[in-house]
Amino acid sequence: MDDITPDMNWENFRFFQELFREAKVAPLLGIVPDSRDPKLHCGPAREDFYAVMRSLADEGYVFAMHGFRHLYTTDRGGLFPLNRNSEFAGLPYGRQLEMLRRGRDILAANGVRTDIFMAPSHSYDANTLRALRESGFAKITDGFGKRPYLYRGLTFYPVAFQTGGSLKARGGATTLVIHANTVTEAEKERYARLFREHRQDMISYAEYLRMPPVRRHIPGRIGEYLLAQCKFRLVGLKRRMQGGICGTQGRKGQK
Repeated sequence: MDDITPDMNWENFRFFQELFREAKVAPLLGIVPDSRDPKLHCGPAREDFYAVMRSLADEGYVFAMHGFRHLYTTDRGGLFPLNRNSEFAGLPYGRQLEMLRRGRDILAANGVRTDIFMAPSHSYDANTLRALRESGFAKITDGFGKRPYLYRGLTFYPVAFQTGGSLKARGGATTLVIHANTVTEAEKERYARLFREHRQDMISYAEYLRMPPVRRHIPGRIGEYLLAQCKFRLVGLKRRMQGGICGTQGRKGQK
């Protein structure tokens, strides 16, 4: 789950908490350290936000740093071009390093320590990976594949290319990405059904982190890049056929 902030949609968040409890799994939460994105403002900010996050850690929840301020600064797709907007890709190395260090310091000051990074809109570049290593991050939640892999000194934990297809796949593991802020009632029903039907196939993110990674070489990264481009174009085509969409989902794309 990403877009975790003090002023997120808490009602929807609690809905997914119940699904996790029933399935006996605990997720990864992507916290925005210094959220400035008005599209993530869904209601009053909870003053006990970090106390709630620390309590969830006792239930097995894992945390990632989801960007810094969640403000898109460039139109770069980066090394994993699922989108054409980024908070990091295209910025100078020094600026990216500063953002990562400041974000990590904010989380640590509030009792949340993590070495996992979750890029807004999946967009990062070579400077991002270098800055992540320099600022103490070791893991990143991105890429395609059936198991974690090593690349440029970081461990990547892949996301699902398509939810339905990943649930039918045999062997390996991948990540189901949930955007609680924008989920509709119909989508809630779909998620509830998905959790009921596939809870035996689900594992907690902490278990995913224990899976030994494989090494991914340049050909694998090229294939992943092309798949991301393909998905970006397919999603764009679908939107045009539907007459386009607006609001938060229209801006973020396949976050």
